[in-house]
Amino acid sequence: MGLEENLKSMSINDEENDNPNPNVKVEEEEEEEQELEEGEIAGEEDDTTSSSLKKGVVEQPHPLEHSWTFWFDNPQAKSKQATWGSSMRPIYTFSTIEQFWSLYNNVHRPSKLAVGADFHCFKHKIEPKWEDPVCANGGKWTLTFQKGKSDTPWLYTLLALIGEQFEYGDDICGAVVSVRGKQERIALWTKNAANETAQTSIGKQWKELLDYNETIGFIFHEDAKKLDRGAKNRYTV
Repeated sequence: MGLEENLKSMSINDEENDNPNPNVKVEEEEEEEQELEEGEIAGEEDDTTSSSLKKGVVEQPHPLEHSWTFWFDNPQAKSKQATWGSSMRPIYTFSTIEQFWSLYNNVHRPSKLAVGADFHCFKHKIEPKWEDPVCANGGKWTLTFQKGKSDTPWLYTLLALIGEQFEYGDDICGAVVSVRGKQERIALWTKNAANETAQTSIGKQWKELLDYNETIGFIFHEDAKKLDRGAKNRYTV
């Protein structure tokens, strides 16, 4: 299935899902109240379910092949934590198209996140950390964008993930968008870095899906842990 067809199928009831999922409890923002933390769900409850029942119609959800979890790493909390990743927390797990759109429509886009923020979307029960057993022997592809230019690529990446667009989708752990002072980065994490065939396939497909023309590189997590910023790309596409 091509990306355009995928976008159409993933946008089922998109207009109806402009309101958040009635299961996600949120509070209205008021000037007197403290602003919601970056990455938290914001919005109002709707009466989609009750109105559907009144009409005698119960809409069936469209399940995804995998459940996915959004994680947020608060840049303000990072500076207060001694251990990397200890400020990261799961926000919500979704398993249907409807739940995805309800969440996506009510979280900040990358361009609205604070500098230093990291927003993740990983398969359920996989933590976005090198230490996670599934990620330990993996690595990541990374795309870079000018400030404020990653919103659409981030959405298309999410749709490609949850829509199972990749030939080697089982090798993918998740994705993260990172907002920094001069640029924004999107990284695609995989679990078997040594499988060059799978990694290069994923990298090429990702570039094609996003129509990204620059060369991108794949870094092993093991190299990143040992060499930090000195880690070199093992593969490029």
